Amino acid sequence: METLFTPWRQRYIAEQGESRGGCFFCAAAASGPDDDTLVVHGGVHHIVMLNLHPYTGGHLMIAPRQHVADLEGSSREARCEIWDLVVLAQAALRRTHRPHGFNLGMNLGRSAGAGVPDHYHLHVVPRWDGDTNFMAVVGGVRVIPEDLGETRDRLRSVFREISA
Repeated sequence: METLFTPWRQRYIAEQGESRGGCFFCAAAASGPDDDTLVVHGGVHHIVMLNLHPYTGGHLMIAPRQHVADLEGSSREARCEIWDLVVLAQAALRRTHRPHGFNLGMNLGRSAGAGVPDHYHLHVVPRWDGDTNFMAVVGGVRVIPEDLGETRDRLRSVFREISA
């Protein structure tokens, strides 16, 4: 068996042990715009944040500030805002990551694959032609070429610029 060293994950593992039972989307929504979180932008009803375990570099999630399991539990205003944030997230990622396309998706409920079934969120995943490379196919490993903190800082800057 191969060993993959990921020392940067230790902080996450330790924090999860301390905050079991808490919702990381709610914690992120309660943070300030410059706190050391993965939040890159805040709307009235939602936050936009990087995925701690990304499928690709720049993998974003849009989650409501309200702890709610599905879209039906959100106000009409919140349901409208999420799509404006999708458009904004795509514009930001086009500037920072230059993807060739995007995957957008929601997993609502545990049986649908939701990792956090009681707090809905929408994934915005940038994609590139040929981004399934030999590492993923042969090694079963995804390669993310940039530190999440650096990605967060670049995206925060672009979100501030384009949402002003």
